[in-house]
Amino acid sequence: MAVIEPNRRDIRQGAPIKKHSASIRLWHWLNAIVISGSLLTVLLHSTLLDNRHNAGVIKDQLKEAGATITDDQAFHAAHELGDSVWAVHTYFGYVLVGLVVFRLLLEFFQLADQKFLRGLKNVYQRYKSIQQNREQLRHDFWVKTLYAMFYVMIIVQCITGLCLAFEDDVPALKAIHAFREIHSFTMYLIIGFILVHLAGVFLAERKDSAGIVSDMINGGKE
Repeated sequence: MAVIEPNRRDIRQGAPIKKHSASIRLWHWLNAIVISGSLLTVLLHSTLLDNRHNAGVIKDQLKEAGATITDDQAFHAAHELGDSVWAVHTYFGYVLVGLVVFRLLLEFFQLADQKFLRGLKNVYQRYKSIQQNREQLRHDFWVKTLYAMFYVMIIVQCITGLCLAFEDDVPALKAIHAFREIHSFTMYLIIGFILVHLAGVFLAERKDSAGIVSDMINGGKE
């Protein structure tokens, strides 16, 4: 006997409403690509394109070729290589700012039960009011809280990144050294969140929440 399951549908198109809208899925994967690219530029700059190391390599190679340059000239050449990587890092930052603005605007146009703030509020209210079988509620509450912290970290990263990008044009920004420190510290927090997020998805896929990754690709079902 067939089981009839109620399924909410989009009135305008008649299609089943997805757990994750197409806009959210697009934002999620673009965000993952941009953040990964941004972190990769930081990794390259601090390892393969380290100014001091490359300055020595450049000087030694030119010396073997019969040319002689000073330490300052070698360091300047190495610094130019590093600057090219930072330029790419800055472009990734501009795209990330655009994605953050897109996500904030999207919150106003999402279906009511797909809004992040509404979901966070509902989980919090249920967590406070229901006293029995709280394991799943506790899990949902902390997952939502971690995502809220992630959004705050990304916003802070974008604001401080913009301040650093325009500090040469705005003297007042250049005088505030805290922007660079906050930007670097927040980067480590974001890396920590990514590791926790990947571990959580891996464990969930192996336990009682299989299909999380595919849901973020095809939208899943309500």
